[in-house]
Amino acid sequence: MSDGVQVAGLYVRDQDEALTFYVDKLGFRVHTDVKNGDYRWLTVQHPDQPAFQLGLFTPGPPMHDAATAQALKALVAKGAMPPLVLGVRDCRDACERMKAQGVEITQEPVERYGTVDAGFRDPSGNGWKMIQERR
Repeated sequence: MSDGVQVAGLYVRDQDEALTFYVDKLGFRVHTDVKNGDYRWLTVQHPDQPAFQLGLFTPGPPMHDAATAQALKALVAKGAMPPLVLGVRDCRDACERMKAQGVEITQEPVERYGTVDAGFRDPSGNGWKMIQERR
């Protein structure tokens, strides 16, 4: 039996750019930042989820050859990867705070399914849904 998912990763075009976005704009904190040669293992955590890490990984060696890495970077930039979901207490307020920090909002807050949701993208093109907690 496993202890559950510890790390889920997403591809980013630039790890330093992604780190700044996730820490400074979304409020995550650095969990692990280590290098092994040219490979960098970089994970962040939401402060309310200490058992889960979000990996910010750059496509390339040792996992991918150059052609695969380029194809993955292009797919991410187009927003073709599956969206991630961020839970928030107040979607409209969170959206306004993100806009003020220069975050690209892809969908303004909408009421549906008994809650409020919005969309945004990270600097690499990864799409996020922001969903307000049900009261």
